[in-house]
Amino acid sequence: MRRSSALIATATATLTALALAACGAADDGASGGSTAAEGSGDLNLVADGTLTVATEGTYRPFTFHDASGELVGYDVEVAEAVAEELGLEIEFAETQWDAIFAGLDAGRFDTIANQVSMTPERLEDYAFSQPYTVSRGAVVVPEGDTSITSFDDLDGLTAAQSLTSNWRALAEESGAEIEAVEGWAQSVELLGTGRVDATINDSLTVLDYQAENPDAPIQIAAETEETSEMGFVVTPERAALAEAIDGALDTLREDGTLAELSEKYFGADVTS
Repeated sequence: MRRSSALIATATATLTALALAACGAADDGASGGSTAAEGSGDLNLVADGTLTVATEGTYRPFTFHDASGELVGYDVEVAEAVAEELGLEIEFAETQWDAIFAGLDAGRFDTIANQVSMTPERLEDYAFSQPYTVSRGAVVVPEGDTSITSFDDLDGLTAAQSLTSNWRALAEESGAEIEAVEGWAQSVELLGTGRVDATINDSLTVLDYQAENPDAPIQIAAETEETSEMGFVVTPERAALAEAIDGALDTLREDGTLAELSEKYFGADVTS
């Protein structure tokens, strides 16, 4: 993943990614949403009654435009579900990643939905909701290969890794020889031709690829115990909003909405 936090001491994890937001259309039939809408002034929103959410709109499968031009994606739908649960309208502010936190600090939007990792540095400066995405580092091998079941099994084998990726450090720490590649697509190609034994990447990247390519002859052989967690992020003065989002996420987790959205985009539950 291109946005990530440290997963292990030996390799600064690249678990990607980035995001946080809450949004949705008002639901007069939901008592919780009605209550939230009536008290939305307490949430210190940019626009009363509306959750303004920053997102890139170019980060598939989390936030992107489909063939019709509509803004869609896992983060987008989670944000919409949260907003609906809170009884708020939703407005997305598409923003480049390099400027997204500056916009949050300047009060141009309420939160970010873009797979924002809960790094120690960010936790010092911002308030986060509970995570709605959890990712791990994954060892990927050819389908049917049972010889690799742990990171230690990579010792003496060849792993396809980008030289600029932190996953390379984890592969080297595990004892693997590195076959330099430009990215994930080339790693999968080399696995398919048998030129490498494995590759390490973010589990969300792998699950997304498998969802889009269900016949791809690859499988996850092992995952790190350490995780990277992504949630909605707000500035400290909007801590009450993070708490409100927590309540909405609790409901969406209990009623199965989060798991359903996760299965839709990844074919697996990535919410815990």
